[in-house]
Amino acid sequence: MGSFSAAAAPPLVSIIIPTYNEAEGIEALLHHLRRAGTATDAAVEIIVADGRSTDATTTLARRGGAKVVACPIKGRASQLNFGARQAAGSILYFLHADTLPPPDFLTAIRRAVAAGFGCGCFRLAFDEPHWFLRIHAWFTRFNLGVARFGDQSLFVERTVFERAGGYREDLHLMEDQEITRRLRRLTRLRVLPATIVTSARKYRENGVFRLQGAFYLLVALYYLGVPQSRLLRIYQAFIRQNKL
Repeated sequence: MGSFSAAAAPPLVSIIIPTYNEAEGIEALLHHLRRAGTATDAAVEIIVADGRSTDATTTLARRGGAKVVACPIKGRASQLNFGARQAAGSILYFLHADTLPPPDFLTAIRRAVAAGFGCGCFRLAFDEPHWFLRIHAWFTRFNLGVARFGDQSLFVERTVFERAGGYREDLHLMEDQEITRRLRRLTRLRVLPATIVTSARKYRENGVFRLQGAFYLLVALYYLGVPQSRLLRIYQAFIRQNKL
């Protein structure tokens, strides 16, 4: 880990977005990223790691300026790892397709890495003003493993990511929390003060209390050591969704 000055070339950031049938929102995300500076920053690449979408996701992603790679295995962990292998950046930034980072996210990430933080994330907010979701998101400001969620995004130095072994592809759920625990053994994690905004579409489809209750149950069972196969059955029984 090191620092960079204004005169030096900034480190290349590879933004890796796993997708499956995200035609509804991928254009908006890529437009948001361009407005945030990716269109004028030469040290940025956007990689869409697609899990064989059956809609127009890949066409829209290419039109939006992203490099699209077809992943041989569908699944968030597998797609994130595959995208990372195609990336050229010294900083990897894993971002969900329905989540919008703050306008200065590139600067914030580079500064955190230059300050000695090998990985980190942003605080979370939802695009739904429900009071319960605001409370849930408020806790993401704390640097606690149980308060880490994939929607917060994850930046990590490539060398640290490779030392950690990447995401565990045998995990169908909680892969974000699991890799965070391993990364924290290797480097310092920084929860950046800016807010990332994620879609509450699953909450609107399933109900706020029903869905969040299911998430709390799954987290508790995961930490109790319940097998992934059982966690997946519970997830599929409680949550109606067809996305990653």
